[in-house]
Amino acid sequence: MSYHRGITALSAFVCAICVARAAEPLQLSDLIAVALAHNPEVLAAQKRYEAARQKPTEARTLPDPVLSAGYASNGGPLPGQGLGRDATSNIGVTISQELPYPGKLGLRAGIAGKEADAELQRYIAVQWRLRSRVSEAYHRLHHAYAGLELLARARELTTQTLRISEVRYSLGKTPQQDIFRTQTEISMIETRVVEMEQDKKTAEAEINYLLNRKADTPVGEPTMADAPPLRMSLDDLLRKADELSPELRGAQKTIERGELAVNLARRDFHPDYTIAAGYFNQGGMAPMFQVRVDIPLRIHQEQRERPALNAEVDRLSEVRRDYEATAQSLQFRIREAYIAAQTAWRVIQLYSDTILPQDDLTVESSLNAYRNGNGDFAPVLGSLTAKIDAEERVHEQELNYLLALTRLEELTGAQLVGSESK
Repeated sequence: MSYHRGITALSAFVCAICVARAAEPLQLSDLIAVALAHNPEVLAAQKRYEAARQKPTEARTLPDPVLSAGYASNGGPLPGQGLGRDATSNIGVTISQELPYPGKLGLRAGIAGKEADAELQRYIAVQWRLRSRVSEAYHRLHHAYAGLELLARARELTTQTLRISEVRYSLGKTPQQDIFRTQTEISMIETRVVEMEQDKKTAEAEINYLLNRKADTPVGEPTMADAPPLRMSLDDLLRKADELSPELRGAQKTIERGELAVNLARRDFHPDYTIAAGYFNQGGMAPMFQVRVDIPLRIHQEQRERPALNAEVDRLSEVRRDYEATAQSLQFRIREAYIAAQTAWRVIQLYSDTILPQDDLTVESSLNAYRNGNGDFAPVLGSLTAKIDAEERVHEQELNYLLALTRLEELTGAQLVGSESK
């Protein structure tokens, strides 16, 4: 009996720990660290890079030498027949080594190295993309929690208005339609709560997906500092992108790889050669030694090497144009995200400094007048609706601002928002 009580107590203790952990504030830096360590897409990109790193060593290594063993016989097909009697009878071995034309191995290793460098940039790009997606989901989850808190305050304020309307109606000082209109407003708030709850669950599911966890794993409530102002200018961001963007750096490595491939294609006009050395036992006769150099005659190089060179030149031109297109696209996306961030920031400041304080004063004034029987119901409901809409608008713009900063981080490779939270 005591054993079962101990198990029950232990289970309760473990559950309490799980609940406590689930209730801990959710830190963006922790989520990003877990995602980078467990996300399958990142792990796959890491393995592709690690595999690519092995290629330069393989490319710079000579082909394996070839050992040949055989015999030549006279008077019969069996080994040793005619050995020591006929000069053409022998048993021997030959070792041959293929040697690429000087410089080819280095170029092949260089091409493999540039491919590995490009793969590294793709790996970094996958990491930044994952960071961006985790941050976006985190900000959306924070927005959902903030929205639910806002709607709870709005519901409480509207409920107070409903109670005032009911008192005034019982005294015959207001029509019943005021009560109905207030109840309708409460129902609309409840509808927004349902929608916000759905947004919250969606954000939690996306976070668990990105962290490679079970869909029903508790996520917790995000805690964030106020959105920081964007202190970098557009020119600064564009320079950062030129320096750090894995997309641009990967494209540059592809160009460098193409330049080496063109050089290798030019070297292919020069033939590789094979050196062979052999020893042949001739029985009682003196042994025979052989050294041979095999050089292919490149009589078809205009039909083979020339088209190959032209193809590599065309590929190099293609990747250079791709680089230009990537740079132009990157600049456009940075400008777009920068404008979005600046616009959202200005709207936030306008609402915070002017509109929200005015709405608070309007609601307080109209509600006090209505409570004291000196005002109509329409201004009260209108001011309440305006206040709720304005606060929701501010939260939406804060979300848009943070999402724009997150996109800028992904595009430039520079961290603009600290991962620390209050």
